[in-house]
Amino acid sequence: MDRLSGLDASFLYLETPAQLMHVCGVIVIDPSTMPTPYTFDALQAGIERQVRDVPEFTRKLRRVPLGLDHPIWVRDRTFDVERHVHRLAVPSPGGYDEMARLVAHLASLPLDRSRPLWEMWVIEGYRDDQLVVFFKMHHSTVDGVSGASLVSHLCSLSPDEAPLALGGSQEHGRAVSRGELLVRGLASRTALPVHAARVVAPTVKGVVSSARRAAQGTAMAAPLTAPRTSFNGTITGHRSIALADMDLAEVRAVKKATGTTVNDVVLAVTGGALRAYLDERGELPDSTLIASVPVSVRDVSKRSGGSNKVSTLFARLGTDIEDPLERLEAMAGWNRNAKDHHQAISADSLQDWAEFAAPRTFGLAVRAYAGLRLAEKHPPAINLVVSNVPGPPVPIYFLGGHVLALYPLGPIFHSAGLNITVMSNDGKVHVGAIACRESVPDADALVRHFPTELARVRDAVAAAAPTVGERVPD
Repeated sequence: MDRLSGLDASFLYLETPAQLMHVCGVIVIDPSTMPTPYTFDALQAGIERQVRDVPEFTRKLRRVPLGLDHPIWVRDRTFDVERHVHRLAVPSPGGYDEMARLVAHLASLPLDRSRPLWEMWVIEGYRDDQLVVFFKMHHSTVDGVSGASLVSHLCSLSPDEAPLALGGSQEHGRAVSRGELLVRGLASRTALPVHAARVVAPTVKGVVSSARRAAQGTAMAAPLTAPRTSFNGTITGHRSIALADMDLAEVRAVKKATGTTVNDVVLAVTGGALRAYLDERGELPDSTLIASVPVSVRDVSKRSGGSNKVSTLFARLGTDIEDPLERLEAMAGWNRNAKDHHQAISADSLQDWAEFAAPRTFGLAVRAYAGLRLAEKHPPAINLVVSNVPGPPVPIYFLGGHVLALYPLGPIFHSAGLNITVMSNDGKVHVGAIACRESVPDADALVRHFPTELARVRDAVAAAAPTVGERVPD
C-alpha cells in the first residue's frame, strides 16, 4: 500500500482555490535540434512513452474512509496522456510578456484530483521558433529535488540519446480493499499517541538548543519577527509570474573572491533585488525581510516513505543593508549560523509532526484563516519563500529539443504571497518568481533587479579587492 506521508498529505489539506499547492516549471526549448521536425503529436507520444510506467505520473489519490488516515496512491487504470499534455499557442506577437501572462493564468488553475496530479502545456509560437513547456505537478507528489529528477526523465545529454533513466521505485502500490483501508486507518489513529511520545524528546532537545543559540546570538532568524510588506496578507487565486537570468560564472567569481558560497551570493542578490523593488514603491521596511528556505534532507532522512524530504530554515535577507558587499558578508555569517542551527534539529522533525495533520480539521483551519483574513492580523511568520535548486551543469535536451532555460516556480501561501526559486542550468542561473497578482501585479518590476544586483555585487567586490577576502570571516 502506497500511503502518503503526513508531509505529502499536508499539501493536499493546505490547498484552497486561492492557495494552490502545485509546483511549476517553465522550460524554454529550441526544437531545431530534434532528430525529426517538431510536431505536437510526436512530442505528446514521446512524453507518453517516457511516463507511462513511472508511478509519479500515473498514480492518483484514493481517500481513506471517514478520513481516518492520509490518502493512498493507486494506479490510474484509465490513464490517458491526452488528459495531461495539452497544446496552446502564445498570443500575438508571441514575446515574453504574452508568454508570462499565459503561464500565470495556467498556474492559477487547480489540478483535477480525480486524475494523476500533473499537467503539461506545450506552448507554440514563442519568439517565432521556440517552444515553451509549462509543467505543473502537485506538491504532494514532489519536492524541489525530486521534481527536477522527474523532469530529467524526459531529457537526455544529446539530441539523439534516449532520455535519462529515473532513479527510485518504478512500482505502484498494491490494490487495497475499502475494508483494509478502514482497518489500517483505525490502526494508524490508534498509534498516534505512541508516535507522539517518540517525537517529543527530539523536539524538546531542538527547542532547548534553539533557545541556547538565541541567547548566544548564533540562531537562525526567528519566525514571526518579519516586517509586513505588500505581499504579506491574504492571497487570491490569481498569479503573476516573472522570469530572469543571471550568469553562473559571475556568481561563482563573486563566491571565489569573497570566500562565500553560491547560496550566500544568491540570497544576497535576492535581498538586494527585494530592497530595490520595495524602495521603488516606498515600502522598504527598516528591519530585514525573512525568508523560509526549503532544505532537502533526502540524504540524511531516516524515513523511507513519502515524496517530500524537506525541512526548512529561516534566513535574513539583509534588505536593511544598502551596500551589496556588506550585505553579502553579513549573509555569509548568518547562513553559517542558520546551517549549524538547522543541522542541530532532527532532519525528520517536520515529517514526523506532519503525521498529526487531520484532513478535515486541517482543511477547516486553513479556510477559516483565509476567510477571517487572519494573515493581516498578526506579524508575518516569514515574508516569502526562497529556494535554490541545483540543475544540470551541461546542455540537456527535452525529447531532442535543446533546453535553453529552466525556470522553477513554487507555491505561495496566505501571509507569504511571493515565492522566488532559482535553478542553475548550463552556465546560467534562472530566476522564477510567482506571486499573488493582487499583491505583486508586476513581478517583472522585482526580477529585473536580479542581474542588476549581481552586477552591483561584482563591481563592489572588484573595487574592494584585494582586501575583500580578509573581510569575510572564516
